[in-house]
Amino acid sequence: MPTNDDIQAGETTPPPPRSGRSNNGGASTSSTRVGSRADPFLVVCRCFSFLTAIAAILCIAVNILSAVRSFKDGSDVFDGIFRCYAVVIGIFVVVAEMEWGFIFKFWKVLEYWAGRGMLQIFVAVMTRAFPEYSGERAELVLLQNIACYLLLSCGVVYVVSGMLCIGSLKRARLKKEVSRDQAVKDLQELERRREELESLLLQETV
Repeated sequence: MPTNDDIQAGETTPPPPRSGRSNNGGASTSSTRVGSRADPFLVVCRCFSFLTAIAAILCIAVNILSAVRSFKDGSDVFDGIFRCYAVVIGIFVVVAEMEWGFIFKFWKVLEYWAGRGMLQIFVAVMTRAFPEYSGERAELVLLQNIACYLLLSCGVVYVVSGMLCIGSLKRARLKKEVSRDQAVKDLQELERRREELESLLLQETV
């Protein structure tokens, strides 16, 4: 039969410590939530870059078809050479929209929206030049008009946005997002190492 001393000792005995799994799980969940947040401004910019890349790819396809027909028929060799230049510059437009670091390293002007927009307008004008109005190529002319006006619109938006310093705002927010993602990765790495140390301590105590 327990005595009064045993009852008091049982009342004053501290509860067993909680396992760190719940805390770690909560921290992991919170860090995952922080990392999953997306900046709406950057999402809109990425969607617009995707649309611009699609328009540039359409211009490249139209210029390739026009160059092949020009060289095949022998009607206008100079038009075919002109289309080849448009294809090469259009590839630069697509690569610029991917925003690879080494591209901006060699072509610093493509990092700025105004320069990128002027290049897009130039490709659109080259695509629209020397139109073909023959009835046999009506589909090609229609695709040519759609591609060039779509890329022209994107280029105008880029130039206006560049003059309004929206490109600088995007670069600043992109750096902030990269820093936040790196902080989340560092936090997850610290949590993983803490769990490993806790498991080692438990093994040593046992």
